[in-house]
Formats: sequence, C-alpha cells, structure tokens
Amino acid sequence: MQPRVINETNTLKLVVLGIADDFGGTPTVDHTYDPKSKQHVLDGTFPQEVDLRREMENFRKVLVKHNIEVIRPENQPGVNQVFARDIGFVIDETFIIPNIIEDRHKEASAVIDIVKSFPKSSVLKAPSNTRIEGGDVMPWNDKIFVGYSEEADFKKYKVSRTNRAGVDFLQEQFPERQVHAFELNKSDDNAYENALHLDCCFQPIGLDQAIIYKGGFKHEADYQFLIEYFGEDKVIEIDQQEMYQMYSNVFSISPEVIVSGSSFTRLNQILRDRGFIVEEVEYDEVAKMEGLFRCSTMPLIRD
Repeated sequence: MQPRVINETNTLKLVVLGIADDFGGTPTVDHTYDPKSKQHVLDGTFPQEVDLRREMENFRKVLVKHNIEVIRPENQPGVNQVFARDIGFVIDETFIIPNIIEDRHKEASAVIDIVKSFPKSSVLKAPSNTRIEGGDVMPWNDKIFVGYSEEADFKKYKVSRTNRAGVDFLQEQFPERQVHAFELNKSDDNAYENALHLDCCFQPIGLDQAIIYKGGFKHEADYQFLIEYFGEDKVIEIDQQEMYQMYSNVFSISPEVIVSGSSFTRLNQILRDRGFIVEEVEYDEVAKMEGLFRCSTMPLIRD
C-alpha cells in the first residue's frame, strides 16, 4: 500500500479512525495531559466509553457513506486511542513516525501493522531530538503549515507538542515545500487560552479557504500571514468560545464535503452558504478531551 496525502482536502480514500474501546475510563487529574480533559475530570463530566463509542460509530458511518475505507488501530486495553491524528501522518508519499509525549507511546504501538503495510522506502522515523504531533502538521499543496513552540514554551508547557527541531526536520525532508511555522499560545490549566495543536485554531477547507481563531497564535504576524495568504473573504473567523468547542477541528472528506459538529450552528450555516455539503455528527463528548474530527483521523490516501 502506498500512502499519499498532498493536502488537507483532496478526496479521501483511506483513513485510520481512532477507537474508544477499553479507553481506560476517567483518568486521575495527574494523568490528564490537556486542560480541557483536566477540567472535565474535576467537574465530574469526563466522557463515558459508551458515549464516545456511539459518537465515533456515527462518524464512521458518514465516512463509509462517502465510500471511504476505514481502518482502526489495534485495541490496547486501558489506553485512550480516540485521537489517531497525532501518532503518525502522511506528507506526499511518506508516512512519518513522530516522537510524541511519553504518555501516548502505547497509542503508537497500535498502528504498527498499518505502518508495516507501506513500502519501507515510504516510512520515515523522526530523529530523537524532534518532537512532533500530527495535529500540528498540515500539508497544503506547495506548503506545510506547522504549529510549534520555541524552547522556553516547549520546556514550560506540557501542552507544547512540537518543537523547533521538529519544524526543521520537516523542512529538511521536504525541501520542495515551504514550511511555515507558527508559535501557538499555550496553557496547561485554561483550555480557553490553549491551542493544543494547530488544528485547534486553524484549518484549510475547500480549495482555497480556511477556518481560523486569531487568539491561538502567539504572534499576530502569523495570523496576518494566513489572512493575506487565503484572502480575508475566504476566511471564516471563530471566537474564543467557538475555538473551545473545537469549531476549527472539522474534517474534510473532499473539497466539497466537510464533517462538522451538529452543535456548530453558526459555522455550519456559513459553510452551507459558501456551497459546502456539511455532514453533521454529534461529537460533543469527544470534544471534552480537547480534540474533534480531525484529531480522530489519520488520513493515509487522498486522491
């Protein structure tokens, strides 16, 4: 099997969708690694397995409806495997195995058989000095957009998942692309002030549009670059509450079809007004763990 992903929106053919089976239940506060999960543990509202499984099954049905082949990670009992995006990603015809935080190493072992199905020449292991998670990496035609943290923030925040060495590695491996790296605002304690990954505050959609939350970017110049690159009339801006609800973490099945949250009333209307087909799926329980549709998926082949 040859992986191939050129951008975020080309027609999807093959995808890994995470699983909620045996996900370990409610963790202790000390074993949460993002502020939104921590908040729901403290509030007694952390999602239950039965609800996560129901939401993910409804997402799977939408993917299958659009003739997409869906494969799942191997079940690792007691491990939260909902968010498949971060443990591996494809750029062009290369599957990259990144270095992720230690808390999530068992998740990576669940896709070993999938990785073995690729030609060895198409698999690349990131160097040990790099840290990258797939939620921070967005191939976009001749560019790669990357969310990251410089050293001071990377050492300070547990929610900093991609470092400068990871950015440099991507530029070295894909010299024909322009890598645009954006420092993100981070908080280990306040989900309203934390952009866990780039896809928590920005995502391209369609052929030339994007969803963006200005407050997710540490430097206004990075936000302005994206506004100018896509064009102000092609950008859907979301506010802090909408970012918290994960409005930017929709998932493109094709340039025309987007999977979005059924509770995203304002966004879904804008998308339809712009000509998109919107597949609405209830995913509010998954959202409690600071991820949504893009986080749950690992695209392997897009046309």
